[in-house]
Amino acid sequence: MSELGLAALVAGVLMAGCWLVSLPKRDVSIVDPLWPMVFVAVAWSLWLWSDGTGSGRAWLMLVMVSAWGLRLSANLTARKWGAPEDFRYQALRRRLQPFWLWSLLIVFGLQTVLAVVVSLPVQAVLGDPDPSPLRWLDWVGAAVWAVGLVFESVGDEQLRRFKADEANRGKVMDRGLWRYSRHPNYFGDSMVWWGIWVVAVSAGAWWTVAGPLLMTILLLRVSGVTVLERSMGKRRPGYAEYAARTSPFIPMPPRRTGR
Repeated sequence: MSELGLAALVAGVLMAGCWLVSLPKRDVSIVDPLWPMVFVAVAWSLWLWSDGTGSGRAWLMLVMVSAWGLRLSANLTARKWGAPEDFRYQALRRRLQPFWLWSLLIVFGLQTVLAVVVSLPVQAVLGDPDPSPLRWLDWVGAAVWAVGLVFESVGDEQLRRFKADEANRGKVMDRGLWRYSRHPNYFGDSMVWWGIWVVAVSAGAWWTVAGPLLMTILLLRVSGVTVLERSMGKRRPGYAEYAARTSPFIPMPPRRTGR
């Protein structure tokens, strides 16, 4: 079996199982906490498939994917616990019937395909481990990954604390990292995958650039920034002013507004 085939099999089995669980629960958004764990499962499956051996680069990739996936899954699980189905999926449920079939195709099936493509750098490094020692480019990739993980982790924690304070209900989060980016957690997520790709480049797999590129597009244009911006503008008074002075994605100093 090829690395691509194994990744597709692992992702497909996990997503199919999640779909079956979602049917009686009538809650498709349980897929969100599973999404990062798919990458962890793919990484470890590839490592075991290659006899559980490999170079320092293989171990570095395992640590990077596992740390990112476990942290993000735990964060999404905590946010999801006891909450109703996400509004994005509720809108799909109202529009598309029979939803049990549509959810299999456009939620679980589509996310299987996306996970396989995004994980291309992981497949390249762990499916056929290069025994050569770590190079300087591996450490550059690890540094980019670490910066991304810090932005994602700190941004999520700052947002969690902000939402936990009842005094902030209905207000716009514009503190900490959120003062410099409207979506520092999504920026960090993107950086994580560009760092993973740099490690794959060190192994000669530059062609796996489709992985981080697709993840960035998803975060910017599909399920991340664009969707949230549309809803936040309606639900949060003062969000337009916040958006006018704050970078949408890449952290930058706030712009001066007014005279």
